Amino acid sequence: MLAPLAGYSDLPFREVVKKFGADITVSEMISVHALAFKNKKTLKMVEKSPLETPFALQIAGNEEGIITRAVESLNLHKQEIQILDLNCGCPAPKVSNHGSGSSLLKDLNKLVKILNLIRNISEIPYLSVKVRLGFDSKIPLEIANALKDAPIDYVVVHGRTKTDGYKKEKIDYDSIALMKQILPMPLIANGEIDSAQKSQEVLKHTGADGVMIGRAAVEKPWIFAQIKQGLQEESIDLRQRVSLEHFDRTISFRGDYGAIMFRKNLHAYSKGLKGSSEFRMLVNSISNPALMRQAILDFFSATTFEAR
Repeated sequence: MLAPLAGYSDLPFREVVKKFGADITVSEMISVHALAFKNKKTLKMVEKSPLETPFALQIAGNEEGIITRAVESLNLHKQEIQILDLNCGCPAPKVSNHGSGSSLLKDLNKLVKILNLIRNISEIPYLSVKVRLGFDSKIPLEIANALKDAPIDYVVVHGRTKTDGYKKEKIDYDSIALMKQILPMPLIANGEIDSAQKSQEVLKHTGADGVMIGRAAVEKPWIFAQIKQGLQEESIDLRQRVSLEHFDRTISFRGDYGAIMFRKNLHAYSKGLKGSSEFRMLVNSISNPALMRQAILDFFSATTFEAR
């Protein structure tokens, strides 16, 4: 699965990973307030590609009335969306400080109540939840026991608490394994999975039914093919082809402003290549799509991998 990544997992990027074999793609996290009040920008985030089936749409919120309105609005898209996912793991202050995201892990009764509410209202076939191991301390057994009778089809577990943020040394696969022993539904493991080998290690260690990949996929969306098909190729040609295809799709989806939005993606695609810092500085100054495309061609045609 591709993780929901704010600012990254938009429709063009999800198309790219889908072509490399991601089984399930997930939207960027969407506020139930924005859905309930039909924010124009948010409606763009609900769009899916014809390639994306199954497609999961992730929502965040904690007010039952607003959640109800949001889910009712999403029912109009039930032909396109196969899975509705509740975010109970986002550590960002603007989400967790308002009682949503990982804050719901402080009130597991409310979390389960919200899941039941969504299931009762939603006409979307499947419901899932993404959690962390706790808010400021680990409570994997409590979370698993709270969710085991919830009306959900699978659980995604990120192996850190909210306060752990994304600290590499804080990842805890043992706790995910404990949750897997309790939960009757499929469990997807998430956190620090950055290679085919790591994916196999995590699956074996946790007993999870699948893996969710986030930040590693931004740099190398072909990681899904590496995991599923044993793809070894990671050439400059591959990076150039993916960069150009992703860029062209972004421009067609977003218009000329897509060039500015794509700068961060080029930062990721050029990582570990000679001249990447100069290339990043160059693209940061370009807003014209034609000039940006030429810069991509010029850079990848001339660069090589940096010595490790």
